[in-house]
Amino acid sequence: MPLATIKWVNNSIKLIDQRKLPGKLEYIYCRDLETLWDAIKTLSVRGAPALGVASALGMLLASKLFKGNDKNKFLKFMEKSSAYIGSSRPTAVNLFNSLARIEHIIKNNQEKAISEIKKLVQNEAIAIYEEDRIVCRKMGKFGASFIKNGGTYMTICNAGSLATVDYGTALGVFYAAQEQKKQFKVYSLETRPLLQGARLTSWELKKSGVDVTLICDNMAASVMRNQRIDGIFAGADRIASNGDTANKIGTYSLGVLARFHEVPFYIVAPYSTFDLNIKDGTEIPIEQRSKEEVVNFHGVRTAPDNIKVFNPAFDVTPNYLIKAIITEEGIISPVNRSNISHTFGTNAKK
Repeated sequence: MPLATIKWVNNSIKLIDQRKLPGKLEYIYCRDLETLWDAIKTLSVRGAPALGVASALGMLLASKLFKGNDKNKFLKFMEKSSAYIGSSRPTAVNLFNSLARIEHIIKNNQEKAISEIKKLVQNEAIAIYEEDRIVCRKMGKFGASFIKNGGTYMTICNAGSLATVDYGTALGVFYAAQEQKKQFKVYSLETRPLLQGARLTSWELKKSGVDVTLICDNMAASVMRNQRIDGIFAGADRIASNGDTANKIGTYSLGVLARFHEVPFYIVAPYSTFDLNIKDGTEIPIEQRSKEEVVNFHGVRTAPDNIKVFNPAFDVTPNYLIKAIITEEGIISPVNRSNISHTFGTNAKK
């Protein structure tokens, strides 16, 4: 069964150090905000839902760290802590949505005693944690309807238990199908440059007993042509109001290949990953990461010195390449602004 990626334990945030996988299963205990910030920035914890939970627990940690009875100092400390946590990574909207929920709780209860506000912050943070567990299982059940017995599927990056609290978004579909006793195969793309597919997805699927085969990213087209691929499942870090979806770099090219080879392409993501305040994918901020991730491979230099490097962490797949978005509220198909608004009962930005 999937591992618990992140927990609140003894007034600290316990999380798997994903940089060490698959070689070692080690944990980091975040007892201060600097350790949490570094864990997020360096991808010790990653995946949009997990980042949302991490930021919520970060605010809980901040509330525990504050000592004193000065209400104004407490409110300013919490505001500063939220901004600090939010500065760690820019693309995954779950991180900011969770911070906004905690900020809302504090703002609406600032007349109460500090001890009461701290309790409310804790309740909200734990609620965000528990919601992730429930939401992922709902998405898994909806998505499992697309998994047929004997089918073969493909995925990129890691959208499993390691990207959430303990179950997964895209991989949660496979876990739910497995629980339904379906037999199927999965091709996992390695996902350069940091190999989340090789290090994380193939590790957790294998550990869970799923029939998984690892392939290089540039093998995807050949596999689609020569093998029968019944569907591709990917997660998301931010989804615009029209359904354009930001996910790990390489997802867009996978969507293009899927369209050419007539393979249905699915995104699995909760409501907390939608950013209904932006009209399309052009407004999604794309994180640019260090060149060292590209020019080095597990400590070995693989490129010339002083070479220029372009290293965006994400790309955007346009809505028309996506067969359906699987959410906790149901299946969105076709993927467009109207159907997204109808699914969530909201007014998406036009």
